[in-house]
Amino acid sequence: MGRWMRPEVYPLVAAMTCVASMCVFQLTRSVFMNPDVRINKANRRMGVLENKEEGEKYAEHGLRRFLRTRPPEIMPTINHFFSEDNKSA
Repeated sequence: MGRWMRPEVYPLVAAMTCVASMCVFQLTRSVFMNPDVRINKANRRMGVLENKEEGEKYAEHGLRRFLRTRPPEIMPTINHFFSEDNKSA
């Protein structure tokens, strides 16, 4: 790849590859797991699907359940360092 691409472009290619893979993941997840997407003919004929449990299962996935138990801090060490508890000195 050294002849047709400069080394300065490698980080951009890495970032674009990461973004493209996230897009492909989300689209694939939506097509195969979203209860509102109807691929087979029998489900497409139905006007309204009665699948509340399936929709809740799709919306409450494992990552969301994990993050719900975590504190809403991005960098807790820095937050605690600059908090008022440490400024008493």
